[in-house]
Amino acid sequence: MEEKPRISRLTSILTQLQSQKITTARSLAEKHKVSIRTIYRDIRTLEKSGIPVFMEEGKGYSLMEGYKLPPVMFTEEEANALITAEQLILKNKDASFVHNYREAILKIKATLQTTQKEKIELLSDRVYFNANYEKENTSSHLMFLQTAITNFEVLQLEYQSLQNQNSTRFIEPFALYSTQENWLLIAFCRLRNEFRMFRVDCIKKITRTSEKFESHNMSLEEFYAKKYKKE
Repeated sequence: MEEKPRISRLTSILTQLQSQKITTARSLAEKHKVSIRTIYRDIRTLEKSGIPVFMEEGKGYSLMEGYKLPPVMFTEEEANALITAEQLILKNKDASFVHNYREAILKIKATLQTTQKEKIELLSDRVYFNANYEKENTSSHLMFLQTAITNFEVLQLEYQSLQNQNSTRFIEPFALYSTQENWLLIAFCRLRNEFRMFRVDCIKKITRTSEKFESHNMSLEEFYAKKYKKE
């Protein structure tokens, strides 16, 4: 991969700093195929330009809390990728996911130039995913669960299994993944005292409790490694 022109690299670095809480010089160097010394120079250039970049010893770089950049400009290919993703997501069976993506993509479209808007409108009419053609919504909990995962909130679930067995569970939500259009929640179930998987479309009601739980300090990859080892 060729090294990007410096102005393009600086813009990309700035975008990455805004999109991540902490960014290391090594990860920036690897992404842009330059030396770490070059990244140090780029960071100094951003600082001299008035960008409030902070360095946390032993961790990496971050932007000052609350600092906002003006809307970024998308390339034609990036805008097309967003529209293609939109058409796929609109087929998703979780109503909350579809609604929030619609709202987000609307804000993104507002940053596009007029010529880009004309092209993405054309692309929207020419991209189609043959899935969930009945536009069926089977759940509306996905966004709520995502927030609970990131805030370490204990939840109370009213759950009905595929065998029509009803139960009340207090769970510590851990992760979400999708398979064959069905969203699955991985959570520590206090009733069973172990991690369990719950189909989101089988959750009848979710109640937020006032209780927080400690992070399990485990990645999704580590969870699966332990799960398969146990099996």
